[in-house]
Amino acid sequence: MYTIDHVQERIIGLLSEMVEGWDLDLDEGIGSATTLVADVGFASVDFIQLVVAIETAYKTKLGFQDLLMRDGAYVEDLSVGEIADFVTTRLNGGADR
Repeated sequence: MYTIDHVQERIIGLLSEMVEGWDLDLDEGIGSATTLVADVGFASVDFIQLVVAIETAYKTKLGFQDLLMRDGAYVEDLSVGEIADFVTTRLNGGADR
């Protein structure tokens, strides 16, 4: 059973590696409320890289399209907490979102 805290910590680690060298001004660092577009400056290719990193880390496909698309359109932004919640649910066998 995966815990939200463990998954979020791992995602923050992967995200920190990705943005190392980016000129970010995150006073509090990366946390659950950090948004990928507004706070970090993600573009669509960055979302893809993060998804691949997460799926590689956990050695499984997680169906991120269910998180990244709502009502036939891509979401505008996601927080680290939303991603961690989604990943934790999927890793623990849930498919609802």
